Amino acid sequence: MEARAYAGGVESAQRFTYGPDPLQFVDLHRAAGDGAAGGDPLGTVILIHGGYWRYDPTYFEGPTPMAREFARLGYTTWQVEYRAMGARGGWPETLQDVAAAIDLLATVSDAAPGLQLGKVVTVGHSAGGHLAVWALGESAAGALGLPIAGAVSLAGVLDLRLAERDNLGRRAVANFLGGTSDEVPERYDTASPAEHPVADRAVRLIHGTGDDVVPVSQSEAYLAAALRAGQPATLETFDGDHFDVIDIHHPSWQLTLAAVRALTHSPQR
Repeated sequence: MEARAYAGGVESAQRFTYGPDPLQFVDLHRAAGDGAAGGDPLGTVILIHGGYWRYDPTYFEGPTPMAREFARLGYTTWQVEYRAMGARGGWPETLQDVAAAIDLLATVSDAAPGLQLGKVVTVGHSAGGHLAVWALGESAAGALGLPIAGAVSLAGVLDLRLAERDNLGRRAVANFLGGTSDEVPERYDTASPAEHPVADRAVRLIHGTGDDVVPVSQSEAYLAAALRAGQPATLETFDGDHFDVIDIHHPSWQLTLAAVRALTHSPQR
């Protein structure tokens, strides 16, 4: 564990590892006012980055603007790094890492005295949106040690069979899962959130209509599957591209905040 101080209203950040690999770590950003100051967080955001499940060292160079802002607003923030393709990840390691990182959050109270979680939600962008919604399903099935109240997908890759057919990310899905849906159908069944929405956990989908990296059809396909399954899911679209949705200065950021507030039942600040 490594403690580091950050500016901008984030009192401190602690690094935790959940495995021996250098990429198996999480940064905990305490909610502003949490801990010694006696304030209670509005909830906890598990933040998962994207990148089509491929390793890119620029994705985790420190606290992202989203992590800083969530903490400044009063949310405990658990910023996850994981092994990805090209860095000892892929199927099944990437999924195992996300599950292990979330399980670790349930056990860090001794190393992070005074930590409060409140309701926990996952928030992920692109392939991170896939991982966020996948983790929600795992939690609902009792496969994780931490209850997750809901998930927010920001331009997420949520229907892996559709993504394969559309050749999103230059065979990213087939490379991630180690084969096509004809070759390894059981992996698509397991890993694709659109295959198994859960009726008692809410999902909020946010997607730019000008997204040419992960088209809005991904969120539309998931929404249709969710509504058929009776899952409380909504889709909010906005005029913007794939990366506008993770820009805290873009108008779409307000959609993300509203979704997190709704899932954690937190008041506006």
